[in-house]
Amino acid sequence: MDLKTNEPFWLVKTGLMQSYPSLRSNLECDVLIVGGGITGSLIAHQCIKDGYKTVLIDKREIANGSTSATTSMLQYEIDKSLSELKQLIGEKGAIASYKACFKAIDELEDICNEIKSKAGFTRKKSLYFSAYKKDLIELKHEFEVRKKAGFKVRWMEADTIFEKYEIANTYGGILSDQGASLEAFMFTHELLAYNIKKGLQVFDKTELIKVEHHKLYNKVSLNTGANIKTKKIIYCVGYESAQMISENFVKLISTYAIVSEQIPKLKPLHKKLLVWNTAQPYIYLRTTDDNRFLIGGEDETFQNPQKRNALLNKKKQKLLKSFEKHLPHVPFYPDFVWAGTFGETKDGLPYIGEHKDFKNSYFVLGFGGNGITFSVTGMEMVADWLKNKKHILSPYFAFGR
Repeated sequence: MDLKTNEPFWLVKTGLMQSYPSLRSNLECDVLIVGGGITGSLIAHQCIKDGYKTVLIDKREIANGSTSATTSMLQYEIDKSLSELKQLIGEKGAIASYKACFKAIDELEDICNEIKSKAGFTRKKSLYFSAYKKDLIELKHEFEVRKKAGFKVRWMEADTIFEKYEIANTYGGILSDQGASLEAFMFTHELLAYNIKKGLQVFDKTELIKVEHHKLYNKVSLNTGANIKTKKIIYCVGYESAQMISENFVKLISTYAIVSEQIPKLKPLHKKLLVWNTAQPYIYLRTTDDNRFLIGGEDETFQNPQKRNALLNKKKQKLLKSFEKHLPHVPFYPDFVWAGTFGETKDGLPYIGEHKDFKNSYFVLGFGGNGITFSVTGMEMVADWLKNKKHILSPYFAFGR
């Protein structure tokens, strides 16, 4: 599946960081990771740290799928509000899910410091504003629910939002201290390079064709003619998992994004802020580390790459209107526009765990707007799984839930 269209900003900005070989000879390992995006790189980091002989493969170039198309807004807020998630899965699971995403941002910062990353990890506040007056009651309830759960949040009236951030046409919102952004494409390559020095083996243009399940290991056949004998397989294949798993567990969507030309006098008040709203679908907004604005949204149900791509110009114009509505005094001259295929689940949560049809295997599928933070939680869950331990979030992220 083609996961993106045009060249995403990050791919052009960062360029070719690293070349990886295809696998042409047989290998044995403890853990085989399938998928070389940010999720696979994070899981590889954990496996190497825990002392497993680890191999990572990708059928494309590394990080050229959804990782190159992501807008990398790191938030603890999940696509389902905390109050709604409590109704869906119960208070314990809902709060644990939100707290895991909260913790993941801190852990990502620690990893960035550990590997001396230059991917621009930046701490930011997160503003979730009401797009319509009718959303106010529900949003104020969400504020109270988060506050009661122990999250540091502040309610901001519309005039205060405009006064502090110059964002117009809102009806009030929730300001959270915990948020961040980074360049996921660069970070993925940095993380792999760091772990290659520690023994990780990485191969791209290397596609899994067939798996033979045995009691104590899996034999993996590749498109190159080589085989891998591995004790465990970890699938970090994102939205392509919909083509692997028989049940209908994720809805594929197309999301659109545009990045402005550089703004020489970008105001500090905008540099440290993530913005999203209650619209359905919602828009999301942030700045980049080289002084550009990024706005995304206008999601559509994914049908095929051709129909998704045909909407690019129409979606660009709608996103520009949204930007002008909320930041009327900031000039936005589009420089890049692209679309990516992502997915959403019934409860906004990822699928991380075992599947009955895949023996000696584990999936880490960080769906929704929190794909990156869910993947960090997936690191912990993989570490527990490999040690035959249970994780508190396993039942909430499981297949068949």
